Amino acid sequence: MTVEAVVFDIGNVLIEWNPERFYTQAIGPDRTKALFAAVDLHEMNARVDAGAQFRDTVYACAAAHPEWETEIRWWYDRWIDLASPRIDGSIALLRALRAKGIPVFALSNFGIDSFAYAQTQYAFLTEFDQFYVSGHLGVIKPDPAIYAHVESGAGIAPEALLFADDLPQNIAAAAARGWKTHLFTGWTGWAQRLVEENLLTKEEAGI
Repeated sequence: MTVEAVVFDIGNVLIEWNPERFYTQAIGPDRTKALFAAVDLHEMNARVDAGAQFRDTVYACAAAHPEWETEIRWWYDRWIDLASPRIDGSIALLRALRAKGIPVFALSNFGIDSFAYAQTQYAFLTEFDQFYVSGHLGVIKPDPAIYAHVESGAGIAPEALLFADDLPQNIAAAAARGWKTHLFTGWTGWAQRLVEENLLTKEEAGI
């Protein structure tokens, strides 16, 4: 079936997301290992992605671990440094698709407040035709319910959706519903897939 809409994950597809790298640069590898061993920061972030209030959730976690309070608060205070840099090749593909009139959707595990803030820092995050953000939906990938939100909201058959994500479990969940999928490992591979689907020419894809 012909692709009718292209669906982008955001973290590690359009913006690099590697909190451990940020902390390693800020406090060194040994303290970073100790921090992540002592505090489940990814579980904290998952609660934000599921709709919990961003600042309150991070600061409550920090208060519960006073020995790491400053570092945990950075997850909120210095969040844009965690969610960077941008992946320019993928952004160019997003814009190339839209320039051809191909609908482009965002499907991302992202908090309500953190996504709103990210949109003020990264203009391309305002450019999607439709947004499916976990914090607003109250469900996170790879729960099948979040994919169902896209299908019903867009009114497009699963087989006509092409989805790029960097996590195999998220790709598997989409494929199980009949979506076309691409496991993202770099923007050039994603560009090639868009060419293979006859959505972009090589020139348009920048390859």
